[in-house]
Amino acid sequence: MNGLNLHEIDETKELLLMGSIRTNLNYYPKCPNPELTVGVGRHSDVSTLTILLQDEIGGLFVRGNDGDNWIHVPPIKGSLVINVGDALQIISNGKYRSVEHRVMANGSKNRISIPIFMNPRLIDMIGPFPELIENGEKPIYKPVLYSDYVKHFFRKAHDGKKTVAFAEL
Repeated sequence: MNGLNLHEIDETKELLLMGSIRTNLNYYPKCPNPELTVGVGRHSDVSTLTILLQDEIGGLFVRGNDGDNWIHVPPIKGSLVINVGDALQIISNGKYRSVEHRVMANGSKNRISIPIFMNPRLIDMIGPFPELIENGEKPIYKPVLYSDYVKHFFRKAHDGKKTVAFAEL
């Protein structure tokens, strides 16, 4: 965390970064008309980090920096995809930005992915680490109860990155 001027992480910060871990097993059946459906709509994860193992089928796309195009993330055998989530964006005061992504269905093959979500605990308040705003930097985000943030996300699921605005000042 040297890029964030955090040289040691105490136990409370460790809990904020990964106090809760959840694993999903996702199965996307083949779809004869994949252009008519989406496997998972566009969103960013509420997690701190997401570690993703995807099979060889592919279908994961991330939003390009310009916001106008989607970039395919080709699966590489034996590799993991690491996504920054909204909680890390809030905790880092925007220094690390969550990744908007989606999954497209495949026309001829079933797809399986296994994401592991590293989250704050539902009882945690998330907001910029004080060490990040000591040098005169203004906070971009307000402290929010993580469970409130998660509830807001699921009310607005698949709405791109608009959910993170819930924590903006």
